[in-house]
Amino acid sequence: MADFHQNGVVATLHNLRERSIERMERELELFSANRPVTLIIPSLYSELEAPALDHIVGELSQVPYISEIVIGLDQADRKQFAQAKTYFSRLPQNHSILWHDGPRLSAIDAQLAEADLAPDQPGKGRNVWYCMGYVLGARNSGVVALHDADIVTYSREMLARLVYPVTNPSFPYVFSKGYYPRIADHSLSGRVTRLLVTPLLLSLERVIGHHPYIDYLKAFRYPLAGEFAMRTHLIPDIRIPSDWGLEIGVLSELWRSYSNNAICQVDIADSYDHKHQSLSAEDATSGLSRMSIDITKALLRKLATDGVIFSQESLRTLKATYFRNALDLVEIYHNDARMNGLTTDRHREELAVELFAANLVEAGNAFLDTPNATPFMPSWNRVQSALPDLIRQMHESVRADKEEN
Repeated sequence: MADFHQNGVVATLHNLRERSIERMERELELFSANRPVTLIIPSLYSELEAPALDHIVGELSQVPYISEIVIGLDQADRKQFAQAKTYFSRLPQNHSILWHDGPRLSAIDAQLAEADLAPDQPGKGRNVWYCMGYVLGARNSGVVALHDADIVTYSREMLARLVYPVTNPSFPYVFSKGYYPRIADHSLSGRVTRLLVTPLLLSLERVIGHHPYIDYLKAFRYPLAGEFAMRTHLIPDIRIPSDWGLEIGVLSELWRSYSNNAICQVDIADSYDHKHQSLSAEDATSGLSRMSIDITKALLRKLATDGVIFSQESLRTLKATYFRNALDLVEIYHNDARMNGLTTDRHREELAVELFAANLVEAGNAFLDTPNATPFMPSWNRVQSALPDLIRQMHESVRADKEEN
């Protein structure tokens, strides 16, 4: 049974395993009559060729309370888009596919680029941003949830538990963040959370002193989880990074705009596994190496907006502090894993720490060297102000893609 500990910063909603998924879904059917639920799934075409997404679609086909599923499809040509339409046709819910590489949505992107509003990096953040704009334009959603397309251990209970806190009208929450243990092949996973974010937050606190934003992020058991749900009215104002800082960026936006009492985290799975990124020690533009740089920059940028001053000297101190904290955690995670019959590869864990420490400096230098960088995608409020007809055109484009043979 899960614990019932509360950290006092954001509400933690546990899975105490006293009710069935069927009872929860019956309640969600009632709640969704007033707060229709939309699910966003950002996906590469390659995910359609993997067993994880096939299982996810099978599970979603049994969910009775979803009003619409929005699939953001990247890296697909015309033939692959046609195959995607067939692939998702078994979903009984209303569903729309945003073919981002198609000519119609490419033309939408060109309009945004001409107005200097287009996301400048490909990836999950850009995919999600366009899907959010589409949901906003539909005007038929009360709650929007998001999860990845590569979850190997997916069950429909994950979605029910994720959306319940923001769909139940008697709860005060406008945002819920999923959490879970990351275990794969009898080994602890989630290296970026365990070996970068956790020791980096501890180190930032030691170097710059107590800061409420650091307390807030430390309260989340899995801050990099890709699963979250929110009331749809939050979408217009959110400004998020287009890179791997997406999850931290979303949490930062919620911290900026809402009381902690309106934010919760929810236990959505006993175990969780998805596609693993390589460390990419030799290539800082891919894998966990790039992820660590993007996430570190997102944290530094946010603290800077709250008045924290960084310098070369403070970054050197931060690196040294991080390295010591991270190595201590390698030991703790090793002991935790061993006590539970799991393993960790201490050599590979320390290699990851060494890479993350070097990337901390690189991220800090990039932050100091480019003070005029604007890494956030614009809010949809700004887009609608600059291009009032664009969302309508997006909907027409998606509908035309859907109807085209």
